[in-house]
Amino acid sequence: MKQQEINELTTPELKERLATEQDKLVTMRLNHAISPLENPQLIKSQRRDIARLKTEVRKREMNENK
Repeated sequence: MKQQEINELTTPELKERLATEQDKLVTMRLNHAISPLENPQLIKSQRRDIARLKTEVRKREMNENK
């Protein structure tokens, strides 16, 4: 997920997407524990996407408080 895509989302969509991505990461980790994923780098990219989403949510919260 690119930063430009994240910026285009509204705040409620952003929070919904964050929850979805976190669930997806948990599922991915469980699947990897049972049988190794074909590409374990997907876990790393998923974590980074979640971090980007959290950063944008926090940035918007800070702008609302000003």
